[in-house]
Amino acid sequence: MYFIWYIIIGIVAGLIAGKIMRGGGFGLLINLLVGIVGGVLGGWVFGLLGITTTGLLGSLFTSVIGAVLLLWIISFFRHPRRTDI
Repeated sequence: MYFIWYIIIGIVAGLIAGKIMRGGGFGLLINLLVGIVGGVLGGWVFGLLGITTTGLLGSLFTSVIGAVLLLWIISFFRHPRRTDI
C-alpha cells in the first residue's frame, strides 16, 4: 500500500515542480516520472542535510524539492549554453 502512496505523491510532486520550473518542464508524462525520481532524490538530499520530514505533507514537500532539483539539473543538458558570442 505504501508503494502506491509513493507513486501518487511523486506524480503530484512532478506536476507541482513542472509549474514551479516554468520553461524547465518536459511535458506531462516526463514531469510525472521526474516527480517519482525526485522523491527519491529529495529524500537522499534531505538525509544528507539531516532534515527529516513526516507525514503526507512532509513527503510531498521532499518530493517537490527533489523534483525541482532534478528538473534544474536536466535543464542544463536540454538547453546547451552558447559560449561563442
